[in-house]
Amino acid sequence: MPLPWLVAPLLGVMVLGAVAMAVVLRRIAAALGLAPGLWPPGLWPWPGRLLDQARRLRRVGSEQAAALARLVQAGAIIIERLPDPLIVLDAARTVRQANDAARAAFGEDIAAVLRHPVLRAAIERAYAGRTTETATFSLPVPIERNIRARVVHLLQELPDGGIVIVVLGDRSREQAVERMRADFVANASHELRTPLASLIGFIETLQGPAADDAEAQRRFLAIMAEQAQRMNRLIDDLLSLSRIEVVEHQPPEGAVDLAMLVRGIAESFELRLEARHMRLTLDLAALPRRLPGDADQLAQVIQNLLDNAVKYGREGGLVSVTARAESRAGRAGVALIFEDDGLGIPRADLPRLTERFYRVDRGRSRAAGGTGLGLAIVKHVLNRHRGALTIASEEGKFSRFTVWLPTPPGPES
Repeated sequence: MPLPWLVAPLLGVMVLGAVAMAVVLRRIAAALGLAPGLWPPGLWPWPGRLLDQARRLRRVGSEQAAALARLVQAGAIIIERLPDPLIVLDAARTVRQANDAARAAFGEDIAAVLRHPVLRAAIERAYAGRTTETATFSLPVPIERNIRARVVHLLQELPDGGIVIVVLGDRSREQAVERMRADFVANASHELRTPLASLIGFIETLQGPAADDAEAQRRFLAIMAEQAQRMNRLIDDLLSLSRIEVVEHQPPEGAVDLAMLVRGIAESFELRLEARHMRLTLDLAALPRRLPGDADQLAQVIQNLLDNAVKYGREGGLVSVTARAESRAGRAGVALIFEDDGLGIPRADLPRLTERFYRVDRGRSRAAGGTGLGLAIVKHVLNRHRGALTIASEEGKFSRFTVWLPTPPGPES
């Protein structure tokens, strides 16, 4: 009986000998013109059977590997096509997959989302208890979003090593709709009360003391028409602001030629500029040919800022719109600057200009036809476009509103 330490070497020698014999016999079979499966059964049959079994095992292994590859591919396709943002994590908490919906919703911020303390705690609980956990949290940047997450431990690893899936649901739209309803009722009732009271008063006057006074009727009807137009503008702005807030968390999908948009809107101000003897200059050479954005909403931004410049600029003064390339926080972008040489804005009022219905001079704003919502609309549109609005002013000298928008990487399209 061989010593224990000789067993492994002896087995190795036997296996190598069998393999060598099989190779020799295979060559003999080929020389005799015999197929591998037709090895003569009377001539030492076990090497032929050994070769057939090896081929069969190799074929089965190849088929199993192909089936596994198809399974992995099918799983990846299913995850990719799911409509909700979904992230797959492995045992080391590393992201194995993130589907198209997750990339579209969070882009390069997926890792930051997973590091949120509330979500991180839910993920750790799912790993520790091998259970399903839920979490609700808010993402403050680039725009506040309310997220509900469901973390599911799969108990058995996926072919790519994934063991936990994180499904993210954006509840911002639903909450924005609810907030919009409440805000619309409160704001509309507050702001419409004054012009509506004026209309009711003039109607009562025309029905009573001024029923036969033609001159008073003409004067009162002109005021009533002005108040009705003010109410119409106010309702239009409220509806516009509400629509923007509902989709504010969703980045726009279109593209716009911003220079062409600015020039088109500027042409519509020619009569108003002539009436106030003002000049408008445009320097838009720095604008890219195509910029990601919603053309209708960006038109509102340009319209509102030009309207403010013409409305509150100096009689006979200058309004300029200038574009320049500008990077912020490491992101490439373009700045569009609207400047007038009017009365300016007090420093104390600058931080509140984008609040709803905030007016520096309420009497002057209403006399000029303002609703107090223009800059709020501008702010929310730029939030949706992941841009920013900055305001600078010096009383008696100028007001400058700078719109910054990010530009996509790579060559212009």
